[in-house]
Amino acid sequence: MSRLTKIIAGTAVAALALAGCSSTEPSAENTLGTITPGTITACADAPFIPFEFEDASAPSGYSGFDIDIMQAIADKLNVKLVVMDSDFNTIQSGAPMAAGNCDVGASAITVTDERKANLDFSDAYYDSLQSLLVPKSSGITSLDDLAGKNIGIQAGTTGEIYAKANAPASASLVAFPSDGEMWPALQAGQVDALLEDYPVNSQHAQSDSSYIIVAKYETDEQYAFAVAKGKNPDLLKAINDGLQGLRDDGTYDTLYNKYFS
Repeated sequence: MSRLTKIIAGTAVAALALAGCSSTEPSAENTLGTITPGTITACADAPFIPFEFEDASAPSGYSGFDIDIMQAIADKLNVKLVVMDSDFNTIQSGAPMAAGNCDVGASAITVTDERKANLDFSDAYYDSLQSLLVPKSSGITSLDDLAGKNIGIQAGTTGEIYAKANAPASASLVAFPSDGEMWPALQAGQVDALLEDYPVNSQHAQSDSSYIIVAKYETDEQYAFAVAKGKNPDLLKAINDGLQGLRDDGTYDTLYNKYFS
């Protein structure tokens, strides 16, 4: 396991914006049904590198694969994106969107049937899997080797679900609010392994060669953006149209290669 956006005037103008219209004077008419006219507010749990992290040079103050995709969609809609750093467990519950604190969850959210009860999901934009990260010198090669040991997981995630179903009964699952606490805990020896999304563990292994991924778990997960259940079909359609536009014009591939090549 970090945008406000200005709304354009009318459906016709929205279509032009998605096609690359260069107008920079959006109307105050709230055609996307967002919390504030002219804005899209995205909730994200940062850091969760490479999907979201603080970046003072970025328009919203955050970058990452999720955020850059949402920023590109906002730019095509000629609106401004603002990112609210939020607890992932809260985001995946749908509470911030239902309460009107943010318009969309943009935080590497795996689509699950349980989450669909509270959220409407966009088209998927990333396929993921789970993984096990350990110190290279630990001798740990699998989940079975973690019997009687501590496994770090992020609360509310599919990594937690996988660990509960597959870790040895004698292993202790230590839940953290975000990867920002999990990774330092592994480095400090407070846990013996991290079980979380492969791209995030991969970043840790790349940043510190004394850690290694010893197992990957095919979980058929897909990430999507999420809005409040049944409350914002216009925004959901705009996000899906934007995703398709990014695929069609090559922007998606450019961003994917930026973070994963």
